[in-house]
Amino acid sequence: MLLVEHLDVKYAEQWALRGVSMEINDGDLVCLIGSNGSGKTTLLNCISGFISAQSGQILFDGYNIKGLSPDRVCRLGIVQVPEGRKLFVNMTVEENLEMGAYLSAARKKYRQNLERVYGMFPRLQERRGQPAGSLSGGEQQMLAIGRGLMSCPRFLMLDEPSLGLAPIAAEEIFEIVRELKQEGLSILLVSQEVHRSLALADVGYLLENATITLHGPASELAQDPRIKEAYLGL
Repeated sequence: MLLVEHLDVKYAEQWALRGVSMEINDGDLVCLIGSNGSGKTTLLNCISGFISAQSGQILFDGYNIKGLSPDRVCRLGIVQVPEGRKLFVNMTVEENLEMGAYLSAARKKYRQNLERVYGMFPRLQERRGQPAGSLSGGEQQMLAIGRGLMSCPRFLMLDEPSLGLAPIAAEEIFEIVRELKQEGLSILLVSQEVHRSLALADVGYLLENATITLHGPASELAQDPRIKEAYLGL
């Protein structure tokens, strides 16, 4: 489904990504782990079209999307739920969800998708008339994911969906990700919750200092001594 090949991104004299390659098959959940500043969000922003790579290519269903604008990338079915949620805090829950359905294809399925999101997140339905800024952190993250789902994604990228949440709320978010995986949605998950991410994912990639240094089946990465020592505290 998605193939990233030898992607290079450089800011001034510093590499943000260097020779990064990644493959995500249809229906897979792939987790991308690494320390802060390693380039994880930069990679997602490149795929989404927010950042231009100096070299390399990004193929989606065999079509090179490198250099496409974010709206054209979104029209192909690639949707990013950004770190920090980036909600319209003064707009209501339902207005935020409506913003996720701004593309014509998603607009045609607005009512169907809204019912799906409310079925998945009953608390959002209860609070549909409240300003998004009045929600708890966990509820805001649910809204961010719900807004992404309103865009009818074929490939969903989640950037730190549990960051800053209480343990119970974080567990709820990971359960939602599990449900989406079971539905067959292809997902790229970026998270500091390394243990949970590897337990949930099919494949894992380790990004360190702008370079992929390790990748393979998530179950094998969870047993790798380097991962255990640096990221699992074992």
